[in-house]
Amino acid sequence: MASKTDRTYLESHEWHKVEGDLVVIGISQHAVDELSDITFIEYAKESGSISAGDTFGEIESVKATSELYCGIDGEVVEVNNELVDSPQTVNDDPWDAGWMIKVKPSNPDQVKSLLSAEDYDAKS
Repeated sequence: MASKTDRTYLESHEWHKVEGDLVVIGISQHAVDELSDITFIEYAKESGSISAGDTFGEIESVKATSELYCGIDGEVVEVNNELVDSPQTVNDDPWDAGWMIKVKPSNPDQVKSLLSAEDYDAKS
């Protein structure tokens, strides 16, 4: 399955999508397929500064628990708390309704250094 080309990616399966002056972050369909039924999402950080490579939470499924990583430096300005009560939303719609955090980037160009959809798909 091809990943969406309007985003950039980390090898750890998080997508980053620029929306105005924010970057929205979630996980790819590939990650959802690997995890299978997602049962729990917890945010380690709900606001404040974050750096590329930092974890912002974890996601659990019937198969595994995985940390969630941010690929850019900036400030977390919003989290999708609906996922805490309804983690299955990520299974149903990881690209849109299943977004996890929004970050105001310190350097908006930093997102361009992440993997393109084509490069991500080649590694996944």
